[in-house]
Amino acid sequence: MNFTISSPANAVIGRYNLILQVTSGNKISSRFLGQFVLLFNPWCPGDDVYMANENERQEYVLNENGIIFVGNAKYIEARGWYYGQFQDHLLNICLTMLDLSLYYRQDPAIDVSRRGDPKYVGRVISSMINGNDNDNGVLLGKWQGSFHSHENPSRWDGSVVILQKWREDNYKPVQYGQCWVFAGVMCTVLRCLGIPTRLVSNFNSAHDVDRNLSIDKYYDSSGKSLNIGKDSTWDYHVWNESWFIRPDLGTSYNGWQVLDATPQEQSK
Repeated sequence: MNFTISSPANAVIGRYNLILQVTSGNKISSRFLGQFVLLFNPWCPGDDVYMANENERQEYVLNENGIIFVGNAKYIEARGWYYGQFQDHLLNICLTMLDLSLYYRQDPAIDVSRRGDPKYVGRVISSMINGNDNDNGVLLGKWQGSFHSHENPSRWDGSVVILQKWREDNYKPVQYGQCWVFAGVMCTVLRCLGIPTRLVSNFNSAHDVDRNLSIDKYYDSSGKSLNIGKDSTWDYHVWNESWFIRPDLGTSYNGWQVLDATPQEQSK
């Protein structure tokens, strides 16, 4: 007997149990046939993550290698990064990540029911890539002080070893990460789940902390700089963009969506 499974384009992703149930008169018997995993599908026109261009699917879903640009506006450095989203055990690690999130622990039924929505999954993953909110996240961020007791963020050159270490340490956050490391690992996880994802580097990156959409500097009457405002401009910052439609906002917002896993400050 042959089975064909046809799933809706908006079906929930994750692990499924396949059970055969046979009814004959009043007798019912069942047999466990196995498990299968359902992912987002950028090749399926009905899927929210559908990407029409095959070259872009090759780059933003299937490519396991990339370059991350860091440094400053006058000296841009290109770092090689191995995403490795198809390596052994990576898929299980990524699916387990969803089940470890605060979203799942607070309400498993609601969380799982929303896993067919790439924007929801993207938000869960962006929270889980960092461990700064006590949710068993993958990486702890550190920007100052000594790194001698743990890995200096500049030493990482790929996601696989980080994700494997996270699992081997019983999902204790790996030390340490900075923006490009968070973005590289998040790209791996989202591509592994079938969501087209890329990295974006921004130089002279404005960090506005008081939400007035400007970088404020204060001076006294003699022109001396005052250390009042907390706004700053960073040499660079790296984040992710994922490709999916936005039925909640309208078709003009379809396409690349910003996701940032770096724990700069708390947000909703």
